[in-house]
Amino acid sequence: MDLNLEKKNVLITGGSKGIGLEIAKRFVEEKANVSIVGRDIEYLNKAKELLGSITIYQSDITNSYERAGLIDKYLLDHEHIDILVNNAGGSNGSNILETPIEKFYEAFELNYFSVVDLSKQVIKSMKKQKSGSIINISSIYGRESGGKVTYNNSKAALISFTKALSSEVIQYGIRVNSIAPGSIIHETSVWEKLSKEKQLEIETFLDTQIPAKRFGTPEEIANVAVFLASEQASWIVGATINVDGGQSKMNF
Repeated sequence: MDLNLEKKNVLITGGSKGIGLEIAKRFVEEKANVSIVGRDIEYLNKAKELLGSITIYQSDITNSYERAGLIDKYLLDHEHIDILVNNAGGSNGSNILETPIEKFYEAFELNYFSVVDLSKQVIKSMKKQKSGSIINISSIYGRESGGKVTYNNSKAALISFTKALSSEVIQYGIRVNSIAPGSIIHETSVWEKLSKEKQLEIETFLDTQIPAKRFGTPEEIANVAVFLASEQASWIVGATINVDGGQSKMNF
């Protein structure tokens, strides 16, 4: 299937490792003009060495000033943006009684407000060209229990934002969608660590909690991302697509 992504300008947050790196790799394979954002210059340089002709931006997207500077710099370098992948995210805290309120603010800044802010900035550019695609990486735990309360809440907000924003900007030719991964394993994931430290528990988890009986891979998320970014997905607007091997328990 030809996705027609050649020469499209793509910006991926959290693109230096894990799921984000694999998404970047898939866009490179489609001959898009790929730029990635990350906090750690070492990981960014490794990604550039691996992928070749990409642009790297070192930025902390939890900082509103750095976010503004990031998009200004990107548009100065590339003139316009076709695809934004809001992949950066993370988890913190514990149960509700042991989690300081500051941890909730931190989770929302990373998983939600950074997405709102970056999306708002790129929409200004996309609106002028009357086209664009924004893809938010959420989580199955944005729609059910299972993760940490800070993570679940912020990912739920992200899924809601995806739906609300999509209906607002589709009139400008901009599509907004979300991917909700289940448990994904890669070299920097917690599942990789636990698979080595608690092998029997992980085998039980896979057998009882994931019908596919295995973890997902970053490649499986990346394949959905490039599809959603393409015109092959032109009628998909405001969707949150589970990529989870049947792990989620919700009916709808």
